[in-house]
Amino acid sequence: MTGNFWFDFGQKIKPLGISDFWRGLQFSLPFIGVLTVHEFGHYYFAKKHKAEVTLPLYIPAWLGFIAIQSIGTMGAFIRLKSELKSRIEYFDVGVAGPLAGFVAGIALLFYGFTHLPGLDYIFNIHPEYAKYGADYARHVYSNPGANLRLGSNFLFQFFETYVVSDANLIPNAYEMMHYPFIFAGYLSLFFTALNLMPIGQLDGGHILFSTFGSRIHSIVSPVLFVCFISYAGLGTPHPIDFQYDTFLTSKLYENLLILGVILVSVSRVFPEFLNNLTLAIGIFGFQYVVKIWFPHFEGNPGWIVFGLILGRFLGIYHPPVEDNQPLNPTRLIVAFLSLVVFVLCFSPKPFN
Repeated sequence: MTGNFWFDFGQKIKPLGISDFWRGLQFSLPFIGVLTVHEFGHYYFAKKHKAEVTLPLYIPAWLGFIAIQSIGTMGAFIRLKSELKSRIEYFDVGVAGPLAGFVAGIALLFYGFTHLPGLDYIFNIHPEYAKYGADYARHVYSNPGANLRLGSNFLFQFFETYVVSDANLIPNAYEMMHYPFIFAGYLSLFFTALNLMPIGQLDGGHILFSTFGSRIHSIVSPVLFVCFISYAGLGTPHPIDFQYDTFLTSKLYENLLILGVILVSVSRVFPEFLNNLTLAIGIFGFQYVVKIWFPHFEGNPGWIVFGLILGRFLGIYHPPVEDNQPLNPTRLIVAFLSLVVFVLCFSPKPFN
């Protein structure tokens, strides 16, 4: 990486050199480290239960060569070569990864928030901010454009309130990506929350299935999935004013496209197509009404893609197991703790 590739969050496109490469390692190594800890949590308990499993596999996804912002990876996974046979096995393997990654992410955030550089650090990146001093945020974000703004969650608020010694050093949400340990820690929390969603065969879905059994999972998982899809698309429909809009305008086509995406997302909720179509129309209708009554209320369009992948490809139901022995009290406590971790890490709008 010496000059033909480019990528810089929030900055003008520019060639990257060796110094940028080393600076990028300050983010990529900690973040890949957290992903590795997460996957080896799964791997350890899979091996403990004598399941055949691969070592962690990483998914590269650096898009800087086409000038698109990316974090360089779409995550990592292990592949089970043999089936897990009990609720206990699914629980142990499912919960171990997110909890291990959560601990590693907390360590990153603690280091990042206790080793914050002075304001000169951000002024070196944005020299134009220096004239405003510590009050720069009030002046430079009136029209942030396409800059990436990180959301917040309970853990971030805790670190900013109780861990940082000088509140003036706390990075603005638009600048967090320039602080590699904090950015890597934030993404660690994001992926932890993502995996702990109690839907389908995500880690959280395995925990839900293991804790309450297949009957409860088959009810709760699709209900939560429908709520998730409904929230994600809030703000996307385009209400048609028949007095001023010509029928069959772009608004109608865009609405049909939104409805199509919803239909594909929920296409495996019911066995029958008509039931799924009815569900999709109901979700779109709800989003349409909310758009009319509360035009400024928005969900998170980024979740739409994840909902599409989850509903169409990963699935929202759980395969049966041979051994339905319930969890013991210790595992039930861990299940409750995983729910707490999900609440602490989750952000309705992780990226803006």
